[in-house]
Amino acid sequence: MKIEFLELDDKRARFILSGVTVAFANALRRIMISEVPSMAVEEVFVYENTSVLNDEVIASRLGLIPLKTDLDAYVPMDECDCKSDLGCAKCRALAVLDVEAKERMTVCSGDLKFEDPNIKPVSDRIPLVKLEAGQKLKLEVYARLGRGKQHAKWQPVSVSAYKYMPVIKINAKTCDGCGKCVEACPKAVLELKAGKVKVVKLLECTLCMECVKACPLSNPAITVSGDNTSLIFLVESTGCLPVSRIILEAVKILERKISEFEDKVKAVGVVEA
Repeated sequence: MKIEFLELDDKRARFILSGVTVAFANALRRIMISEVPSMAVEEVFVYENTSVLNDEVIASRLGLIPLKTDLDAYVPMDECDCKSDLGCAKCRALAVLDVEAKERMTVCSGDLKFEDPNIKPVSDRIPLVKLEAGQKLKLEVYARLGRGKQHAKWQPVSVSAYKYMPVIKINAKTCDGCGKCVEACPKAVLELKAGKVKVVKLLECTLCMECVKACPLSNPAITVSGDNTSLIFLVESTGCLPVSRIILEAVKILERKISEFEDKVKAVGVVEA
């Protein structure tokens, strides 16, 4: 297996994963979406709400705010040894929101004040509700670690996808340099220079086959296919975790699942023997 990063920052990663099966790549993709834990608001206690929205709508909006997550300081509630239904400092983060409008205003995610400074909304500008003068909103929330397979609000990624590595072949003997394939390509993958068609942006190819369709069927000069052993991955974080941490956590989870499966297979083998 070989990994080559094309792009990497806190929110976005683009890399080539080679020498693997599609099944392995898809397992990694699904784990990033559904099993890497992140923080989201799970419980809302509303003390006063005189806005035009009812409590349930506001609670739903609070739950969908992506929160900065500290995986080293918190554990999922089902893994915590506390006995309280409300959790403890290891498995939940407390925040309060207390706003009284003196004039028309918009209550935003930045109005949530967390006890732990490491847990906060990814953006302070996510609107929750508009208040008219004299209206109030006072509530308390508990944020917890969860996984995307429980609810979409716990998905740490907005994008986790891959595509086959494009393989484009141009037959110089049959290509007459008409340029129709160059014009048909929506991603400007091809270029016509000195009467010859060249591939200039291979990784941008989406395998749409428009260039192949544009080439005369009587004498085709271009073929496009995908290499299913070399995949181009794109991963984008919601901002709750650095994208590199999401990838590393996904690899750890996949490794643990494989080990557990191996142990169960061995156990069954011992029993049958």
